[in-house]
Amino acid sequence: MKKLTLVTILTVGALSLMAAPDGKALSAKCAGCHGADYGKKALGVSKIVKDMKEDEIVKALKGYKAGTFGGPMKGVMKGQVANYDDAQIEAVAKYIKSLK
Repeated sequence: MKKLTLVTILTVGALSLMAAPDGKALSAKCAGCHGADYGKKALGVSKIVKDMKEDEIVKALKGYKAGTFGGPMKGVMKGQVANYDDAQIEAVAKYIKSLK
């Protein structure tokens, strides 16, 4: 069995950190309210996300995170995206728009 060196371990760790965020996995909790194809009005009041442009989704999610976007759902959505960084938000938007 080959011995792992510290350099090997650090290299593998760094490469895994550089991997693009998984938009599908990150958006799994979104589908509960917005529907698997994002064609549902969440709680009967939201926009239909699949009809939004990718940049509109990014703007909305970043706004929810900052607390500067949205009406009555602002509080609910802020909690949903609070821990997402910009790359994760962009990955979610890209994944949603990739759905047919």
